Amino acid sequence: MDSVRVQLCKHRGDYGFDGGRATIMELLAMGAAGFLLAGRAFVNARSRRVLVGIFELLGGLALLQALVSYLYSTRRGKFAFWAELLSSQPWRGDEHVLDMGCGRGAILGMVAKLLPRGRAVGLDLWRLEDQSGNDPQATWRNLDLEGVRDRCELQTADMRAMPFPDATFDFVISSLAIHNIKGQKGRAEAIDEAVRVLKPGGRILIADIMWTKIYAARLRERGMEDVIEQRADWRLWYGTLGFVTGLVTATKPTSLG
Repeated sequence: MDSVRVQLCKHRGDYGFDGGRATIMELLAMGAAGFLLAGRAFVNARSRRVLVGIFELLGGLALLQALVSYLYSTRRGKFAFWAELLSSQPWRGDEHVLDMGCGRGAILGMVAKLLPRGRAVGLDLWRLEDQSGNDPQATWRNLDLEGVRDRCELQTADMRAMPFPDATFDFVISSLAIHNIKGQKGRAEAIDEAVRVLKPGGRILIADIMWTKIYAARLRERGMEDVIEQRADWRLWYGTLGFVTGLVTATKPTSLG
């Protein structure tokens, strides 16, 4: 499994930045503010305003840490996190897998590498506010670069009303996407759809911010088994969001159609 994980971590595509332009500009502003505060702390320390300098230094370092953490998570950390998670699953190689909110295909391409006889389907609305450069053509280019285009399919559709028959997929995955839906009702509808299109015995893997406890509760309401919700580790902290980034996994019982 270690060799599989290492191979999954390697990628050739360009996957942009999670969160879109607004998030990027906000984090850059925080980084700039961090540098300014750190500089002011040095000036105040030389002026013997030591206590003020300490507070400014701590604030500046916190802002800089948020920027560094975001850049790491979006460009490196998510690949390491998902490589470990995916390599721990019991793959046969012929599964049918859905990636809800696939964006530019970072996780979709990783999954497809595990499916020499299977199919990976990416679904998205391709909104730029969700990810920089979000476009199906960018996703296809990345799948070409990863050498898995022939195993993949892209669909333009809403997660709340997916164009698939019941019990279509062996795995349903989603990475930092469902939170983009406005309102608790809409997010619950996306979870319900994930359960609907999953085959009995299939697995759901969802990493997201803020709402994972609610996702877990909804999955239990829908009759899912082995529902586990846990905090994500530092590789998926995305700056100041570390304390609300989580992972939910669940299995659909064989008796649940």
